Amino acid sequence: MSFFERLKTAASAEWRAYTEHPFTNGLADGSLPEAAFRHYLVQDYLFLIEFARAYALAVYKSPKLADMREAAAGLSAILDVEMNLHVNLCADWGLSPADLEQAPPAAEMLAYTRYVLDAGMRGDLLALKVALAPCVIGYAEIATRLASRPDADAATNAYRVWIAEYAGVPYQEVAAKARTHLEHLADLYATPAREAELLAIFKEATRLEADFWEMAWRAG
Repeated sequence: MSFFERLKTAASAEWRAYTEHPFTNGLADGSLPEAAFRHYLVQDYLFLIEFARAYALAVYKSPKLADMREAAAGLSAILDVEMNLHVNLCADWGLSPADLEQAPPAAEMLAYTRYVLDAGMRGDLLALKVALAPCVIGYAEIATRLASRPDADAATNAYRVWIAEYAGVPYQEVAAKARTHLEHLADLYATPAREAELLAIFKEATRLEADFWEMAWRAG
């Protein structure tokens, strides 16, 4: 069993609560209230800003040049690709860049991103990548599940663009690359003595991801 599969297995309850949250099911069948999705979009934009900081921290924490390049590529993907896609998606919902940047951050968004940054500050690159994994890898898994649902790509589903973005080849490749790098770091640094520590980080980050969905779900 791979390192990531061991984490998922040990955190199966938290992983299900995150990846199968009612918010995600509402995306798949189009039943999610618009207010919930709009709140999510705004907070997710603020979230991406903080995640860019986490990838910048990953550059600093990288023990090898190859790791630095990996982190720098992730930082560029957020700042130069994903945030632009997010702005375009938000525009379709009547949200301008100014609306996004001036929005007050939700407590759940702050709790999650601060936890990831703190895990990276206190630990090594592996600890940081474990804290990032539920988002980076989890979104690919969620989108793949949602894309298989009958109504996911229906013209009447207002959320089909979001699903297509994360289920599409470009993002799936990003997630696969992140998982490969996580496995590489685990092979080097995940000693048996560290498994409990790393699992605790993964569980908490996954729980905070579920809280992020719940925050938006309540807004609807």
